[in-house]
Amino acid sequence: MDFGTMMNNTSTIMLILAALVFSVNIIVEVIKKVFAKIPTSLLAMIVSLVVTVVAFLAWAGFTSFAVMWYHIAGVLILGLFVAYAAMFGFDKFKQAFAKLKNYK
Repeated sequence: MDFGTMMNNTSTIMLILAALVFSVNIIVEVIKKVFAKIPTSLLAMIVSLVVTVVAFLAWAGFTSFAVMWYHIAGVLILGLFVAYAAMFGFDKFKQAFAKLKNYK
């Protein structure tokens, strides 16, 4: 694999992760009022796992990719990373935006 292909794959993966984190943030913000008894962190974890697995299975079906058990295991681990970024990244982003707004 040459360097250009590796950089293209890396940027594609980063874009997909950002889209997954953004999707999880939006979904959790919309449905957290409905599931008020569930802690928001747990809700974000569940939503991120579901969204990540569904996105992978949709991609696999679209590209006719043969899904093996270890792909699902890897996607579940990726879902945990998405959950972490969704839980802590959005709060940090809001804090940074608020500081930027107060700075002006």
